[in-house]
Amino acid sequence: MGIKNQQVYPRVEISLEKIRHNLEILIGLCLEKGIRITPVTKGVYGSVEIARLFSEYNIHSIGDSHIQNIHKMKDDGISTDFLLLREPMKHEIEDVVTLTNFCLVSEMAAINWLNDAAARYDKKYNIILMIELGDRREGILLSEIDNYIQQILSLKHIYPSGIGTNLTCLNGIKPTSEKMNQFSEIASHIQSQYSLKLDIVSGGNSANYQWLQEIKNSGKINHLRIGEAILLGIDPISQSSIRGLQTGTFLLSVEVIESKRKPSLPDGTPTYTAFGDLPKIKDEGKMNRALLAIGLQDLDLRGCSPVDPNIKIVGATSDHMVINSTKRLLQVGEIIKFSLRYRSVLRLMISPYVHKEYK
Repeated sequence: MGIKNQQVYPRVEISLEKIRHNLEILIGLCLEKGIRITPVTKGVYGSVEIARLFSEYNIHSIGDSHIQNIHKMKDDGISTDFLLLREPMKHEIEDVVTLTNFCLVSEMAAINWLNDAAARYDKKYNIILMIELGDRREGILLSEIDNYIQQILSLKHIYPSGIGTNLTCLNGIKPTSEKMNQFSEIASHIQSQYSLKLDIVSGGNSANYQWLQEIKNSGKINHLRIGEAILLGIDPISQSSIRGLQTGTFLLSVEVIESKRKPSLPDGTPTYTAFGDLPKIKDEGKMNRALLAIGLQDLDLRGCSPVDPNIKIVGATSDHMVINSTKRLLQVGEIIKFSLRYRSVLRLMISPYVHKEYK
């Protein structure tokens, strides 16, 4: 029970209009280069509000890494095609075949499971074979491509709709023109060697934005999977805002639950924190030290910044954030706002303790 009509905190305000603006700009830019996009909802916990917005536009599909999120979106009546962005686990195979139109795969075991499940439904299932181009996350090695294609073509209930690759996410390898030309050449080889039409040549994600801006011809690449650029207006390569796109799409508000002047230096014998760290703390004398009702189970400190430049984050535990309000002592009950980056949006959207408000 709560007080009627009282605002609930912590809360994330989500601007659907800003997200809509970013989507429209990016769809237009991509279509100019012959590329269709799959907007990605994994960063927003498969938000049906955002997915519904995506489905209004000329998109290829909606992409998510979690079959549970896709289930939620389909249950809400969103009828666009769906792409599973992560290799399916064995226990998910039946749902993948019945709930999605495509999935990214790089293991023959999973492809064989998908073939068997599709056979039970007397259908062909579309796969996008992931190719390793250097970031060392998912993808088969270049030397394995022919062997995989030959095995896939022998399966009666699998249709190789295309190939895909992923760069930047794990090790920060940039999707340069050289990498993308190499990927186009791989697509050309597969098509000519096996007389196979690849409907989808998926060149990457939001990190491909700079490449997209620089090129005149995308080669064989006709598809991208875009999340962060749409949701936050951020280029992952430069970690800066994209010109013409809206930022500030997600705004976090948190309540002050304690505010006191305290020494900055702890008192006593130091040991490990609750999270196994050994902090090195500089003595800054007494500070205006406040506790906020949010913690590491809800957000990543590296992905949030106080809107007020006079507020500094000191640290956090599982359910508290500590800040230094520098210029003045805050009032208990006061609301502190934070701008957000992708890594914090991921965690906040999953947290059941954070209220979401769409505007």
